[in-house]
Amino acid sequence: MSQMPPWEPPFHGDEHEAVFAALDRLRVTFRWKAADLDEAGLRATTASSAMTLGGLLQHLALIDDWYVQVRILGRPMPQPWVDLDWEAQPDGWEWAAEHAPELLYDLYDGAAARSRAAVEEIAARGGLDADSAVTLPDGSPVNIRRLVMDLVEEYGRHTGHADLLREAVDGRTGEDPPWPS
Repeated sequence: MSQMPPWEPPFHGDEHEAVFAALDRLRVTFRWKAADLDEAGLRATTASSAMTLGGLLQHLALIDDWYVQVRILGRPMPQPWVDLDWEAQPDGWEWAAEHAPELLYDLYDGAAARSRAAVEEIAARGGLDADSAVTLPDGSPVNIRRLVMDLVEEYGRHTGHADLLREAVDGRTGEDPPWPS
């Protein structure tokens, strides 16, 4: 092996680099788990759950945008999330079953790209110690570190779900995408 893969966290990074690299490793691993599937593959479930890889693509795109764009940076929620009927679909899971794989992959890839692009802006705002756009009921701010750790937890949970779903679809298993040779 000639080089480390780009998703591997740094061996000697500071906290900011390590946390965001760990989060991005989860993003890359999740995307690899969900990659190259048709509608049937993205809609497949396991016997004990209605969760699908397509639903996870949509859900994690939504969560990435909500946490990074809205909660951390204080920006408005991007489309298509603003127009989603949250009364009819409070979690948005069913929405994915109505849309083509290309749209689901584009939504996920777009949200991940927006979040990756925000890492430098977050550093410029003071990094993980800086205040986010979220405040507690008493008016005190929540720091960015807390929200990024919530996002790491969300990705960790759902990347585990993706392991099981992908193995059920075509047997693909593994911790990370294949390393470059």
